[in-house]
Amino acid sequence: MSGRSKQQQPLLLSPALAAGSGMGRRRYLTFLAIAMALVASYHLLQAPTPPSRYHALFLTLGSNSSASAHLRALTLRPHVAGTEANAAAAEYVRAALASLSFPTRVTPYSVLLSYPAHRSLSLSAGPGLPNNVFPLVQETYPGDPYAAAAAEVIPTYFAYSGSGSVAAEVVYANYGEKSDYAYLASQGVDVAGKVVLARYGDIHCEDMVRNARAAGAAAALIYTDAKDFGGPGAKGKRKWFPDTRWLPPSGVQVGTLYYGNGDPTTPMWPSCAAGEDCERLSMDELDGSEAMPGIPALPISGRDGETIQKAMGGGVAPPEWQGAEGAPVYRIGPGPAVLNLTYIGNETLATIENVFAVIEGREEPDRYVIIGNHRDAWTFGAVDPNSGTAAMLEIAERLSKLEKKGWRPRRTIIVCSWDAEEFALIGSTEWAEENMDILGSRAIAYLNVDISVFGPGGLMPRATPQLDELIKEASKMVPDPDDPSHTLYDALIRNDPPITRVAGAGTDFAAFVQYIGIPSLDMSYGLFSEYPVYHSLYDDYVWMERFGDPLFHRHVALASVWGLIALRLADDEIIPFNYVSYASELVESSKVVEDGCPGCPVSFTPLHKSIKQLEKAATKILTEKKVLQSQKWDLNTRERTLKAREINDRLMMAERAFTNREGLAGRPWYKHMIYASSDQDDWGTKAFPGIVSAIANANKLNTSESWRLLQHEIYRGARAVSKASAVLDGRLT
Repeated sequence: MSGRSKQQQPLLLSPALAAGSGMGRRRYLTFLAIAMALVASYHLLQAPTPPSRYHALFLTLGSNSSASAHLRALTLRPHVAGTEANAAAAEYVRAALASLSFPTRVTPYSVLLSYPAHRSLSLSAGPGLPNNVFPLVQETYPGDPYAAAAAEVIPTYFAYSGSGSVAAEVVYANYGEKSDYAYLASQGVDVAGKVVLARYGDIHCEDMVRNARAAGAAAALIYTDAKDFGGPGAKGKRKWFPDTRWLPPSGVQVGTLYYGNGDPTTPMWPSCAAGEDCERLSMDELDGSEAMPGIPALPISGRDGETIQKAMGGGVAPPEWQGAEGAPVYRIGPGPAVLNLTYIGNETLATIENVFAVIEGREEPDRYVIIGNHRDAWTFGAVDPNSGTAAMLEIAERLSKLEKKGWRPRRTIIVCSWDAEEFALIGSTEWAEENMDILGSRAIAYLNVDISVFGPGGLMPRATPQLDELIKEASKMVPDPDDPSHTLYDALIRNDPPITRVAGAGTDFAAFVQYIGIPSLDMSYGLFSEYPVYHSLYDDYVWMERFGDPLFHRHVALASVWGLIALRLADDEIIPFNYVSYASELVESSKVVEDGCPGCPVSFTPLHKSIKQLEKAATKILTEKKVLQSQKWDLNTRERTLKAREINDRLMMAERAFTNREGLAGRPWYKHMIYASSDQDDWGTKAFPGIVSAIANANKLNTSESWRLLQHEIYRGARAVSKASAVLDGRLT
């Protein structure tokens, strides 16, 4: 029967019947009408289940216990990239995805990772006084269920720190920002050759150490001040983990100091697996690179920071530089305390592993919706990153259940577990660099969740603007886990703004949006301020179970909105992007940028003109989309299919047009002209970053050449917006 079931056979009339032989014409016409009705009803009866019904079903399949079980399994041991424990975590994720009948694969890379070989720190408070030797150890607590596993935690350090020994007086630099060094200079405090003591706060550690080096410091110490991480209460009355969420006095926030993205030995090109041949920079080339910190640096605890403060002299620091209630009076130095600091690093090529699962699309398998989360952690990683890994695996379980009920995505969904994010976004960057041309032509969007749950506080999304409307629509479908009478949307719109922008190098979206120009988002539930144990020994399952998400209902809610956004992007006939909101935001962003340069001898007219073009093109394609969607589903002609594909291609490729192959001035890896990090803050977000940097430079130098370069950056930004407008418009000039 040609492989067809009986129900699928076409209805045939015998030649005699068709000719009317042996049957009256009236009876024949009646029979023909019935046959035609049967054919029509066959198509109706065989109509596929609407994707929206599967999406609604997806929202009912959440499992708190599944999210909890995955998190517990992933956090039994500390699992820094390149270690045996992290390889075991990779296998756990692969096996979990494979058990759902998804095709899986592991892609390894050999990359430069950094570990401590030797560390020491001692304080000499003055002549005749004994040295204070710091243990540099994070303490476990009585009854800690992870005390034995804590022995596997790598000693506190900064990855890629410069190696060396320094003995010098101390200078206190507050939060280590450039403005703090300007204040020290105004007070006559010379930082050159000194050890800088700074505290975590407004910028990330790599920026803090770069600023210290730029000021002439010989070494840097960064500590977690009780004012910011120790919780409320006076000294002696303050409580911390495991009794409260706050960081214990011995807690240390570790991190990376590499000022780049991806494997340091393969900047701007992909690495390769161990044993394969690929071009690499030498260690001598790396040591002379601006991307490396260049000076020894160590993270230390709040307790050690206070001990050093007590031994310092010099002027009293201003009130905003002081510590928490009960802390010693902070002084700026220098000295008379002298620190002896030694750090020797071990930079070595190690294997990392990205893990993938692929759910192939039925109608458009060559279009990819990518969801991702990194797996490696500095310690146990219950919040960062494995709350996100647990949510991602919980999504995968729901998608597997949908498949068993007949669902297949229209477009391909790729689930990604990245490695070595903590070192420099290495796993995701190497994969994106290796596959950039395929991704550039096929990727619909990249949907990242690094940390799914910090604690209470509601949904916190950041995204490229064409995703804003979709995020809001999805959030309306998910109850707020902390207030089920409301939705995630109700809390979301109380934020100002409700959705911020993806930019910089905060996590794994960077390579997708900054390097390739793929629409991207990153989400979490709760506020970072509710997570004081960040990158410390105490980021474990106990902390999450007691303070982050005791019922694991926040994990499920985040997974619900994350998965629903992925399903809409994978299943909607027309990709649910709206560039009208993108254009509106650029109008406001351009005003902010221009207001930062009053009276500047340049013209912002090219930028304003290009944004008007974008507004026009965005409105046009939105109208085309609505017209096509207003047609009935059963009018699925080839013409309609091609028109839908053509609209989708324009929606997908417009974000690529915001990139420039040369990248930002001085930062060629960052190719996105609209959103990137500030060149003063690797995590901070700036709209039109090239223009903003050029304004700062021109205001500082006030030369004709600096103003010319500013005008050039305005034109570059305008050209990027005009390119995106042309893609959305869909016509050649």
